Amino acid sequence: MTEEMKKIMVTGSVGQIGSELTMLLRKKYGNDNVIATGHRTQPKPELKDSGPFEFINVAKKETIEEVVKKYDIDTVYHMSAILSAVGEKNPHLCWDVNMNGTKNLMDIAIEYEMGQIFIPSSIAAFGPETPIDNTPQETVLKPRTMYGVTKVAGELLCDYYVRRFGLDVRGCRYPGIISNETLPGGGTTDYAVAIYYEAVKNKKYTCFVREDTRLPMMYMPDCLKATIDLMEADFSKLKHYSDFNVTAMSFSAGELADSIKKHIPEFGCTFEPDFRQEIADSWPNSIDDTAAREEWGWEPDYDLEAMTKDMLDALSKRHAEGNLGI
Repeated sequence: MTEEMKKIMVTGSVGQIGSELTMLLRKKYGNDNVIATGHRTQPKPELKDSGPFEFINVAKKETIEEVVKKYDIDTVYHMSAILSAVGEKNPHLCWDVNMNGTKNLMDIAIEYEMGQIFIPSSIAAFGPETPIDNTPQETVLKPRTMYGVTKVAGELLCDYYVRRFGLDVRGCRYPGIISNETLPGGGTTDYAVAIYYEAVKNKKYTCFVREDTRLPMMYMPDCLKATIDLMEADFSKLKHYSDFNVTAMSFSAGELADSIKKHIPEFGCTFEPDFRQEIADSWPNSIDDTAAREEWGWEPDYDLEAMTKDMLDALSKRHAEGNLGI
């Protein structure tokens, strides 16, 4: 399929990853060829004014179908999800959106003979029994959150649809994603984003996990790169489909604070763990992403130091302009 022929729909396009992914896809494939969708949140002017936008509810199949028919969609990036912390407060909604939304989308993809679907998973698929260091591609998946349960079930469902129906569906297990564009939406790794905003604005931050909490992370440019690189890979050469481990770096909350202090010496960080600590403790310290590197050439560009410099440069500039967003 040529780039000119693609008609792409992005679900969850108002969210942290979806908002930046939509703009990147519009730049790549043309504004009118990328249809942004969301549930209730109004899109930012940049997103709304640059191309088509439609409201849908992924848990209601007919709302997806209307957009697919209206724009003759052949490719979907399914970024709509209820994340881990919000999912624990409303597990029934988490299941409805994450599982029924995913199945609705894949059923429509088969019915309308779509080309490709991207459905991300997450390190939330892992649990306390998973090896925490250099977590392997094939491992124990026994999560303790509803979000994690939906991600494991989603991986299995996607693989089933590949083998049973021949659907081209792919995805990777995102680690914590850090961005200077859009604030996170209720995940356990939100502290790794908020800390930069608070450092720039207030020179202090109270972190909701322990100082020694170490988790795999990725800077947004690498997240977008991984997503598009996987979608552009030769499907016939993939041995895995919807569950690729991907990572760029691992660091503790304390190391993150120290990396900021190198640039803002007066920055102070305290640590007051809340209910999200238990979720973080059930996730790995680091990830083995050999399968992604071997099957589609995954390679990240950013480490902690490079990310911290870029984050602080971008946020400091916006703060000076009075446009930090918090």
